[in-house]
Amino acid sequence: MSWLLAIAGFCVLIILHEFGHFAAAKAVGMRVERFMLFFPPILFKVKRGETEYGIGAIPAGGYVKITGMNPAEEIPPEHAHRAYYRQPVWKRVVVIAAGPVMNVLVAFAIIVGIFMIKGEVDGTSNRIGAIEKNYPAYGALGLGDHVVAVDGKKLAPDDISRQISSHRCAGKPVKGCAASTPVRFTVRSADGTVRTVSLRPIYDPTADPIQAGQPRGRTRLGFGLDPAYTTVGFGTAASDSVAGMWRVTTATVSAIARIFYSSQGRKEVSGVVGSTTVVSQSFQSDNITQALQLLALISLSLAIVNLFPFLPLDGGHIFWALAEKVRGRPIPFRIMEQASYVGFVLVLLLFAVGLTNDIDRLRGAGFGVR
Repeated sequence: MSWLLAIAGFCVLIILHEFGHFAAAKAVGMRVERFMLFFPPILFKVKRGETEYGIGAIPAGGYVKITGMNPAEEIPPEHAHRAYYRQPVWKRVVVIAAGPVMNVLVAFAIIVGIFMIKGEVDGTSNRIGAIEKNYPAYGALGLGDHVVAVDGKKLAPDDISRQISSHRCAGKPVKGCAASTPVRFTVRSADGTVRTVSLRPIYDPTADPIQAGQPRGRTRLGFGLDPAYTTVGFGTAASDSVAGMWRVTTATVSAIARIFYSSQGRKEVSGVVGSTTVVSQSFQSDNITQALQLLALISLSLAIVNLFPFLPLDGGHIFWALAEKVRGRPIPFRIMEQASYVGFVLVLLLFAVGLTNDIDRLRGAGFGVR
């Protein structure tokens, strides 16, 4: 069921993206020949008016076919005036930009909805909300346990990690070494039972530092605390959503740039399999909020990647339409066709890197959500 929900989520994102193109094309008077979910071979199709609607067999995207998207296309005379390349530049830009804009609006609506219904994160609680395998907390602590004390001290949530990391390995720390002294952890279960367990945290060289400016690496027990939320109104939710989406946008652009010069950057890229798996795991763990946040992130990422100025991406069509406006006359199709090789190679690179990373994760520890 979780996989079906994840795939359904992706289908909705694709449908809405293509619907953006479709609705805009209809609105400005272009002729839409086909509105397709997924790629051929076609499994089902039906024609309504001048547009054919259908579902393809390859679940890797979707498309809207607008008459005249290829300048070399032979168009019946009665439809020539509604062809894409016969339209003013502003109409072409509106139609192409409508897809990514729809993805941005979807991401915005999801994030605003989460903020208004669940509230914004305002620190952390002392309730355990995630436990990692292969760490001391696994099997010793339980989801939903409330941290009462650490080493006999009642601590604020922000100080718990600091106290755990004060237990260090003997000598120079190496990955997986156990601390020389145990942490005494007192927790209260959901049924009210209070218990104390002694656990030796292990060193994780990739763990974020407790304080900014410190190097990575500290001892951990392998659990996370649930966030604490505060209710906000629409104005605050909308403002914070825009700010958060901007941070994601700059981070996504930076991550794509790192593909070309950083091996670590390439390892961070995830493909369709990885994205679907992570969303599926979120649904499976009944963390609907996290699943919706991931879908919002993916929707925003689709918009960002699609706006890169290379054909066949949407940004490529926008770039050449604006270039035509600046030049004052149409750009020869052979020039656009040759330039599109750059975009095609970029798309293949992103797909290949993402798929390779997905395969490596599936062979290894999987796509850990927590």
